[in-house]
Amino acid sequence: MQRDRRIYIALLSVFMMLFFTQAAFGQSAKQKQLEQRREALKREMRQLQRLRETNKKKEISILTQVEDLDTQIRLRSDLIRVTNSQANLLSREINENLVKMENLRKELAILKEDYGEMIRKSYKSKSGQSKVMFLLSSEDFKQAYKRVQYMKQYANYRKKQGEQIKERTVLIQETNKKLVKQKADKETLIAENRTAKKELDKEKQRQDLLIKEIRKESSTYIAQIKKKQKEADRIDRQIDKLIAEAIAASNKKAGKSTSSKTFALTPAEVTLAKEFSSNKGRLIWPVERGRVVRPYGKSAHPTLPGITLSNSGVDIETTENATVRAIFEGEVTSIQDAKGANIAIIIRHGDYLTTYFNLKNIKVKLGQKVTLKQPLGEVSRNAFTGKSILKFRVSKNQTKLNPTQWISRR
Repeated sequence: MQRDRRIYIALLSVFMMLFFTQAAFGQSAKQKQLEQRREALKREMRQLQRLRETNKKKEISILTQVEDLDTQIRLRSDLIRVTNSQANLLSREINENLVKMENLRKELAILKEDYGEMIRKSYKSKSGQSKVMFLLSSEDFKQAYKRVQYMKQYANYRKKQGEQIKERTVLIQETNKKLVKQKADKETLIAENRTAKKELDKEKQRQDLLIKEIRKESSTYIAQIKKKQKEADRIDRQIDKLIAEAIAASNKKAGKSTSSKTFALTPAEVTLAKEFSSNKGRLIWPVERGRVVRPYGKSAHPTLPGITLSNSGVDIETTENATVRAIFEGEVTSIQDAKGANIAIIIRHGDYLTTYFNLKNIKVKLGQKVTLKQPLGEVSRNAFTGKSILKFRVSKNQTKLNPTQWISRR
């Protein structure tokens, strides 16, 4: 019976160690990912709030207000979803720790019972026959030696049982502390979500009112959006032309065909292009603080159905007079007035190019070598919307690339 108990305790200990260690490791990693995402969303919301504070004294168009609200609603909805996931994960962890606590208590009860039985047997043994008599009653030296070894093993086992009881008691206390903290964390997350949902409802109500106002004069606003898109397309064509001219000028200088649509690279430029490419997804942002307000490619307008917006790069809203910086080392290939986007700067990184437009107070010259994070100029503010938006593009020769796949995720 005692042997069966010992086997049960050993197997239970091994099972609990393997199961709960693996579960805790997996859930801890997932919880860490969720917390990082939640903090990133909070940072983005704080950034949006700061930008709103900057613009609150300026006259903002109704379309801009709707776009801001749409972004705020999306961020808050994502935050609620991530917080819910965290709370659900904590619920699973709490349930697993409750099971762990119950198993530890059962194991502790068995250990205590087993230990008590040993103490009782030891007491009876001592009352009937002393250790010395037990040894002296041996038939020969060999039997006496075996009895000495048995007594040592028995003493060690008792000591081990006592240590195991202490360990299980400490584990129960630690698990209980974790449970208390996890329950408190869960309550905090639930409270955060209650507040977030109330704010979300208010934002949706405000957005609905603005959308109703827009739809009363939808034709006017659609015309404004189309005009804005037409202007963006014109600037894109102008930038495309600047890139084509830069390729032709570079190839002419190298004694290559000026009709080619790709750069003729020197060995040093090949190396630079490879270094740029190897940093895909890890390149710095062109501004220290900002958020993408219009993504790359085609996207539906947030409020007007049937209206599709197109972008050859990304539009990054930032603070007024924010410094624009080179995202990688390279050479200034073009500095041009983009007529509608203030000044555009193109930097070449081998056969890769990064374009920064809507700049003022330019700090570099044509043909200048630039280093990582070197200031290029400042973002210009739109007098009508009150916003400071940098238009940023990445391309390989004349092929446009998605900038969000190249710069680091915030």
